[in-house]
Amino acid sequence: MWKQLAELLAGLVSVAKDTRENKAAIAEMRREMHELAGLVESLSAEVRHIGDRERLEREKHCLQLENAFLKLERRLSPGKLPKDRP
Repeated sequence: MWKQLAELLAGLVSVAKDTRENKAAIAEMRREMHELAGLVESLSAEVRHIGDRERLEREKHCLQLENAFLKLERRLSPGKLPKDRP
């Protein structure tokens, strides 16, 4: 009977130790999860920023192209209509 009681107490101590270790591991995982969530949020903001910057760059190139076409149109003379056409 004493042997069973000792084994039961040893098992209880082992479970208590495992529980403490698990609580510590869970706390560490929560800290890491919080840190990762912050990193994901930072990366998300950076991706949005890059997208905005790329959109503005595309708009700028379109405006530069439009400006070049307008300058080219101004340089072209209106030309004469052929005599066959009214």
